Amino acid sequence: MTVRLRPAADGDMPAIGALHYHSRVTAYAGILSPDALAYGTPEALGEWWAERWRWERDTHRLTVAVDGVILAGFTYLGPSEQDGEAELYAIHADPAYVGTGVGLLLMRDALPALALIGDRAVLWVLDANARARRFYERGGWVADGATRTGPIGGEPVLQRRYGRRTAGVVGGSA
Repeated sequence: MTVRLRPAADGDMPAIGALHYHSRVTAYAGILSPDALAYGTPEALGEWWAERWRWERDTHRLTVAVDGVILAGFTYLGPSEQDGEAELYAIHADPAYVGTGVGLLLMRDALPALALIGDRAVLWVLDANARARRFYERGGWVADGATRTGPIGGEPVLQRRYGRRTAGVVGGSA
């Protein structure tokens, strides 16, 4: 496996949508109901990403991890709602690449970009997603006590905010 990172291209949006869909279904199994997991389609998420990217490409960064021609993962980051903060909005790995280091590679790549936006970065993770929470904690992220409830597939889901300082991050140290 030789994974490389590159900026996303407009033609990547269908694959990003499909990866996001399958990543969500796998990661949230046992957390969300089957109906919520089945909500939407890979094609609909591809269209959603294309539209979001069209509006936010000047202020956000979308990076893909590719293994040859296979999309293995992606990150999406940009400014947070709070002034001076950056936000890691998404980090997803194809289920076949979970545990292979793709997520860590994406995280390490994202940190210097987050530092260019603010001295602090935040992300939101499903409270019940213990695997993702452990991944972020190993990467230096700390739950800061803030929570929110947001819908996924029409189902309200508790999310927990994590944060970390980005000042002094050099070369993607996680």
